[in-house]
Amino acid sequence: MTDTIHRGTICIDELEVGMRRALTKEITDRDIEMFAEVSTDHNPVHLDEDFAKGTMFKGRIAHGMLSAGLISAVIGEQLPGHGTIYLGQSLKFRAPVRPGDVVTAEVTVAAIDPVKRRVTLETRCRVGDTVVIEGEAQVLAPACKAD
Repeated sequence: MTDTIHRGTICIDELEVGMRRALTKEITDRDIEMFAEVSTDHNPVHLDEDFAKGTMFKGRIAHGMLSAGLISAVIGEQLPGHGTIYLGQSLKFRAPVRPGDVVTAEVTVAAIDPVKRRVTLETRCRVGDTVVIEGEAQVLAPACKAD
């Protein structure tokens, strides 16, 4: 997994519209198996190649929320980072992610309400040039100083 910056916190008064952070991770069979175990989602389209070959995907795919979890990692570790509270997230799944795909999760600051410490973030996951997930998150950013 590779990040665009060191982990930590960007406080509400340091955020700017257009700030962007990302991380990149290869989705492995082990990741899919562990996600199935933790989430209890054992849909065979994720775990059984023979079953998955008979679906519209013609082979196994990763859980959509596994890739979406990478967005959460960027938000919680990089932008805004530690202390951020998720308020909401919309997601549109545009294309499947397969075992072995390298997913890049990107988060960009779209709007800031400094009084309420609320931040709107554009969120996206790509495999190469293909957008596989897009959406928008609302978060409560850390203050980092006494209010």
